[in-house]
Amino acid sequence: MSQAPGATTRRYLSRKFLATDWTAISEQFDRLERIAASPDVDLSAWLLTWSELEAAIDEERTRRHIAYTCQTDDAAREKAFMEFEEQISPKCKPRWQALKKTLLNHPKRSALDPARWGLLLRSIENEFELFREENIPLDLEDTRLGQQYQKLMGAMTVTYDGKERTLQQMAGYQEQRDRAVRKEAWELVANRRLKDREALDGIYDQMVALRNRYAKNAGFQNFRDFIFRARERWDYTPDDCARFHDAVEKHVVPHVRALHAERKAQLKLDVLRPWDLAVDPLDAPPLKPFEGSERLIEGCREMFRRVHPDFQAMIDTLRQAGNLDLESRKGKAPGGYQTTLEELRTPFIFMNAAGLNQDVFTFLHEGGHAFHSLLAREEPILRYRYAPIEFCEVASMGMELLAMDGLDVFYPEADARRARRKELEGILAIFPWVATVDAFQHWIYTHPDHTRAERTQAWLALRERFGGLEDWTGYEAIRDSGWHRQMHIFNSPFYYIEYGIAQLGALQVWGNKKRNGKAAVESYRSALRLGGTRRLPDLFAAAGASFDLGEKTIRPAIEGVLQELAACR
Repeated sequence: MSQAPGATTRRYLSRKFLATDWTAISEQFDRLERIAASPDVDLSAWLLTWSELEAAIDEERTRRHIAYTCQTDDAAREKAFMEFEEQISPKCKPRWQALKKTLLNHPKRSALDPARWGLLLRSIENEFELFREENIPLDLEDTRLGQQYQKLMGAMTVTYDGKERTLQQMAGYQEQRDRAVRKEAWELVANRRLKDREALDGIYDQMVALRNRYAKNAGFQNFRDFIFRARERWDYTPDDCARFHDAVEKHVVPHVRALHAERKAQLKLDVLRPWDLAVDPLDAPPLKPFEGSERLIEGCREMFRRVHPDFQAMIDTLRQAGNLDLESRKGKAPGGYQTTLEELRTPFIFMNAAGLNQDVFTFLHEGGHAFHSLLAREEPILRYRYAPIEFCEVASMGMELLAMDGLDVFYPEADARRARRKELEGILAIFPWVATVDAFQHWIYTHPDHTRAERTQAWLALRERFGGLEDWTGYEAIRDSGWHRQMHIFNSPFYYIEYGIAQLGALQVWGNKKRNGKAAVESYRSALRLGGTRRLPDLFAAAGASFDLGEKTIRPAIEGVLQELAACR
C-alpha cells in the first residue's frame, strides 16, 4: 500500500498535519470555527478546508482498517485500528456536529449557489438532524461487535487433503465432478460455520438491540425507518423495496428454478443438493482461469483495456503503488472491497482470490469501483467524490458486464462461453438473494423484540419464497443459519438492496454497449466522473439507464439475460 503522504492535494491544511492524535485534530476543528466566525469569511473556501480535514481523518482511519482486514490475527494492527475507533472517531463526531450547526446557521449560507452546494447542504442538514450524542458509545459498541464478527469469520479454516485451508479456498471443490468430493468439501465448510453459530447469533442479537436503541434515540419508530434517512434514500421508499421483492418473485425466481430443474436433469440426479449448484451440469472440468494473483492482474488488465485503454492504465497505477491485496490467506478478513485513501485519492482493492472463475469477476467488480474513484478524483469536495451507493454499484457491476467479452484472455472459446454462462446465471441468482437479504432485514428491524426462533422462521419463509430447488434434508441447521455468511447483515445493515438496483442499471448499460459500442462506454465513463454531484436518477440517466425498482425495468432486463444465456449454450 502506498505510504506517500496526502499533502500533495492540500491547499488549506498544513502539510505537516497528521491525523494521528486527538490534539492535532482538535486544533484543526478550532481553526475551522475561528475562520467561520470571521466577518469576511469565504464560505465556499471554508467548505474546501472542511473537506480537506475530513479527507485527512478519513485516510488515517482507512489505512488502519486496510491493515487490520489484511491480517485480522495481528494484534498490533487490531490495536491500532481500535485505538482510532475508540480514541479519535468518537471525539470527532460532536466536533463535526458543531461545524454543521455553524454552517446551517451561518448568515452567508443563503449566498451559496444551490446548483453547486445544494446536495451537500441537504446531506449535512440531514446528518445534523439525525445526530444524538448518546448514540456515540452505541456506534463504538457496534463497531466492536462488527470487529468480533470479522475476526470469527477470518479465523475459519478447515483441514482438507492434509492442508489447512480458508473457506474461500475451499470454494473450488464445489466445481469438482466427483460428487462425493463436493459433498465432503461442502460439509466441512458448512459445519465449520455451524461451529460458531451460537457466537454469531449472540453478536447479532446485541447488534439488533443496539441499533433499535440508536433509532429510538434519534426519534424513529424503528431502525429501518432511521437507516433509510441515514443512508439518504431520497429517491425510493420501503414500499419501493417491496415492489422490487414482488417483481423478483414474479419475473426471476421461476427462471432460477427452471435452471435448477434443468441442472438436476443434466446431472441425472434424483435430488438436487446444495453441493450440486456450482459444478458444470454437463460434466466439464472446473474452470481454472489462473494461478496466483499476478496472472489474475495480467488477464484482467487486458480485459479492462478492451473496454477502454484508460482502465488498463488505472489498474497499472494501483499495482505499482502496492494497492492490490488479492489472494486468500489465513487471518485475512472475508470478502472483498474497494476503498479509497482520500488524501491521495487513490483506491485500494482487497479480495480473497483462490483461482476461481468468480475471482475474475470479483476483480472486475472492484476494479469498476476503483475506476469510479479515479474518474471522480478531481472533485475537491470529498463528499462529492462519492456517488450514492446504488450508483457506485452500477460502476462495479457494469464493469463486470462491459468486460465480459474479454474472457478469452483466461480461457479457450468453449470455456469462455461456460464462464459467461456462469456469470449470467449468477446475475439471475443474485436478484432472489438480494430480495431475501433485504426483506429479511425489513422484517428484523420492524419486529425488534423477535426471538431467535422467530428470526429463523422469518428466514425460512423468505427462502421458501425466493429460494431454488435444492434439498436441505438432513442439513436443516445449516440452512437455518445461512444468513450468517452475508457480511452486510452484520456490518452494513440494509446495505444490500443497492446491489439489486445497481444490477438493473448495469444490465441497461450493457445493453447500450451491445447496441452502441463506444458511445455507451463513454456515457458510462462520463457518469462516473460526476461522482456525487447529481441526484441518483440523474446519475442513472447520464449512464443511459432508467432508475426504477419495479416490474417495468426488471422484466426486460431479465429477458435480455435469458437471451444471452441461450446464446452461450
